[in-house]
Order: sequence, then structure tokens, then C-alpha cells
Amino acid sequence: MDLNALEGRARSALDQAAYDFIAGGADDERTLADNVAAWQRLRLRPHVLRDVSAVSCQTTVLGTPVSMPVLVGPTAFHRLTHPEGECATARAAAAAGTVMTVSTMATISLEEVAAAAAGAPRWFQIYVFTDRGLSAGLVERAVTAGYEALVLTVDVVVAGNRRRDERNGFALPEGLRPANVDLGPVVPDPYRVPGSGGSELASFVAGSFDPAVTLDDIAWLSELSGLPVLIKGVLRGDDAQRCIEAGAAGIIVSNHGGRQLDTAIATAEALPEVVASAGPDVEVYVDGGIRRGTDIVKALALGARGVLIGRPVMWGLATGGSQGVQDVLDGFRAELALALALCGCPSVADLTLDLVKHGL
Repeated sequence: MDLNALEGRARSALDQAAYDFIAGGADDERTLADNVAAWQRLRLRPHVLRDVSAVSCQTTVLGTPVSMPVLVGPTAFHRLTHPEGECATARAAAAAGTVMTVSTMATISLEEVAAAAAGAPRWFQIYVFTDRGLSAGLVERAVTAGYEALVLTVDVVVAGNRRRDERNGFALPEGLRPANVDLGPVVPDPYRVPGSGGSELASFVAGSFDPAVTLDDIAWLSELSGLPVLIKGVLRGDDAQRCIEAGAAGIIVSNHGGRQLDTAIATAEALPEVVASAGPDVEVYVDGGIRRGTDIVKALALGARGVLIGRPVMWGLATGGSQGVQDVLDGFRAELALALALCGCPSVADLTLDLVKHGL
């Protein structure tokens, strides 16, 4: 699977502003690049003379069986890349036998996305809005539509400085809006340098996201929904422990794809500390820079239950719709199976910390 070539084809298929919105990161994009590089810096120490005649990628996530530990992460505005948007992605995830995490900022309603892949496992990603009633309403809709978990994103209390979007004056094309929330009027972003421009999304974050979100909101969402709540955007062990004590059912190690705080630690480097802090009874997931089956092996060996994929899914959607996304997911599964065999591990449960060597 050549994801670099796939991204190139997606870039040709999209207009520059749409491509940059998906591909770009914050400021100088150091974290964006380091997310990929950090996995590459890790080296594998494979076992030999083990029976790998039958290799399985199957596992469970929050008790739900899946075909592989590769989940579709929450990404906004799928119809920016394909007219069938999140519905196409949902069908692909279902066909691949894995979980799709639907973004609050989806361009198709959470109910329609659920109906597009009825019976498939799905999680719903949510923010805490200044208007708590808006958050509560989304949660209630997600519960009614059969979503099985909530993913609370906690690293976007303010919008990162996404320079590509500023240069492009990024705004959604006419007729394309978030289906679950109203972007509302443009609100000045207090963190923007005067005269630096901005984007429609940054203005929405400034006017709608609650910068006063705290640990108390974990219990609030858990009680409101009755669903497990995973916290996405954690890079420190002490923060992970505080979230768990506050009621989190799982942790997603993430720096928002390098789109928020530039020079933040790469997720591959943050993962071991978070896993150690979370302990054996809390599932930890990771996203950011996963581009190969060997990256997945490294993540699981370091203690992750699974990985979430963002940009590669969008490139598949842009170039081939639902089938394009399924091809990406199937490609990850094939590469994971190969890497397991070459590491002498017949299943993902056989991946252990001693398979990974840190540094060169």
C-alpha cells in the first residue's frame, strides 16, 4: 500500500484549500511531520522459529469484536472530498469489520451515518460547547441512534494556528455545512494575530467551544449518556490518570494530528507513559502518523489496544469513495498480518513491549 501515492492522487482530485485543510498542521508543522517520523524511529526485534502458519488480526475494542485493531478516527467534513461523505466512510468501515468514529463536525447527520451502516459498531466524537445544551442534545441523539461510545476531544479548547487555512481563507463551499451543529456567525478569535487572516472553522471554535471544560465534564457525559467515554487528546501520564479517576473508560493518545500545538510531543513518544499510567484495566488507543502495518505493530507492542486512522481514510475517500476507504483499511489489515508473521506473532495478543527498540 503506497499512501504517499494515494495522497498525491487525492491532492490532484481536490482543490488546494480542501487539500490543505486535511493535510495541514499548526504553525511550522513540526509535530505533523514528527508524528510520522517517530514511528519510523522505532525498530522491531522480531522472534523467529515460531508457528505463524495462521495469523489473526482480530481483537476487541471496549468489548466489541473487530477484524483488526485499526479504527476510523473522527475527521470533519467528509463531503469536502466526496459527495457521499461520511455515509461512504461508514459503509467502508462496516465492510472492513471495524469501528467508525463519527465527528460532531460531520457533513451528514449522525442519524443518517448510523443508518448507512446499520448494525455496525460506531462511536461518536463530541466537544463540550459553551452551550451545554447543544452538547447534551448531541449526546442524546447519539444514544438514540445506537452509538456505542463517546469520544470527548479535549485538545481543542481554542483553535490551533493552522497557517495553510489562514493563507487560503478556508471556508466550506456553498451548500456544504456541518449537519449536526450550526457554525453560526463569525466570531473574532482572540488568539489570532491582528491582520493574520483566519478561517471559518477557527471562528466557530472561538465562538462555540468551551475553554473552561474540566474533568467534571467526563462524569457529566458519562451519566448523561450511560455510554463509555474515551478522552482524546491526552499526551501525559498524569493527565491520563486524572481522566480515569474522573470516570473515563479509555484514553486516546493524540495531538490532533499536529493541528493544534506545534512542537507537541509525537504520539509514539507519548504512548508508553500514558499506557504505564493507565494500568492494565483501561484501554489506551493512539492516533497520529500511522502509515504502515509495522506502525500498528509498534503501537500495540507499546501497549495500545488499537490505532485510529484519519488522513489516509480521507485520501481513500477522495480518490475512490467508499471502495477507496475500504481499500485503505484492507491495506492496513494486510500489512498488519504480514508484520505479525514476520515478527513471529500469530495474533495481536502476542505483541509485547520487548519487540520494540527505542532509538537507533
